[in-house]
Amino acid sequence: MEDLLQQTLDSAATESALVPSTTADGMVFLLIAALGLLMALVYVPIRLFLTLTARSRRLRLLQRIRKLREDLAQPLVPES
Repeated sequence: MEDLLQQTLDSAATESALVPSTTADGMVFLLIAALGLLMALVYVPIRLFLTLTARSRRLRLLQRIRKLREDLAQPLVPES
């Protein structure tokens, strides 16, 4: 069993040393990781900005609705 394991490990080591695409695979991985990081650095501030502005608009709208409801609850005073 140990001999079979050793043979498998040896063959895997020699095959990966013969294949030149391992450095290319590493470069592709780094490129995709860098693009993902760049996308995150752009997405997160935009998402925060949009979330905060939407919340402030919603808050202003709710305050306006409350003010209108209070105004409607006031009785009409005839001017003399």
